[in-house]
Amino acid sequence: MSSAQKTVHLTVTVLGTGTMGQGIAQIAAQSGHTTRLFDAAEGRAQAAVKSIAEQLEKLVGKGKITGDLRAQTLNRLSAATAARDACAGADVVIEAVPEDMSLKVEVLKPLLDVLAPQALVGTNTSSLSITELGARLGVPDRTIGLHFFNPPPVMELVEVVRGLATSEETVTRAIDFARGLGKTPIIVRDVPGFATSRLGVILGAEAMRMLETGVASAQDIDRGMELGYRHPMGPLKLTDLVGLDVRLAILEHLQREIGDQFRPPAILRTMVRAGKLGKKSGEGFYRWIDGQPVAK
Repeated sequence: MSSAQKTVHLTVTVLGTGTMGQGIAQIAAQSGHTTRLFDAAEGRAQAAVKSIAEQLEKLVGKGKITGDLRAQTLNRLSAATAARDACAGADVVIEAVPEDMSLKVEVLKPLLDVLAPQALVGTNTSSLSITELGARLGVPDRTIGLHFFNPPPVMELVEVVRGLATSEETVTRAIDFARGLGKTPIIVRDVPGFATSRLGVILGAEAMRMLETGVASAQDIDRGMELGYRHPMGPLKLTDLVGLDVRLAILEHLQREIGDQFRPPAILRTMVRAGKLGKKSGEGFYRWIDGQPVAK
């Protein structure tokens, strides 16, 4: 990508302010884009901006960014109280709401008419069909999967997923956008689970089955993958970070679409029913104290 492409400043709207939404908004603003956050829950977008400010302050303290970059990033970042205001004239919209196709359509469809005419309509889904989403929205040529990884400010990869009717221009623009954020994109065809989710959840599911049959402790299973295979984080710790409910929903979807090799382990269903969802609930395969995992 040319230096001219890298310096293009866009208006980016992120819908949803969970961990992924916050992280995507942070890197968009940090990369020079005017960035707007919106969440349907009152006060969540404002709280997200405050949280991003705190994260940036930590980066300044560690010497990873300058105070000037922190100030510039926050100047580009805003919280909207209305979805249509957040999307007005946006060049890129990225939804980061829960993994439910009907919800994603419900969130995006009423906003399409206020976007810039050729805006990229992005979804951070890790498994749902880009082709179906584009068809239901009525803009299949501009709908694209932009699957970031948790946490977005740290993880280098973005999975760019093309639907059956996604245009070449949209794919090219999505790749340029991802590279402009300092990410490395891979292009994936629209199949259930894409590339990374299929591989990631099957590894995580087998680790859960090993845990429930007493092969080893959660900590030792994770340590085996971290030290033996150079994974930066073991599959059970990663499941805690992503959210056990999120992993369950992906496995259920892939089981329906592909087959029983993706059948969710019993231990996963039991923990989700018990409200043990991982880091966000304070307990999953680990206990989470002050944001850090502690072996149970």
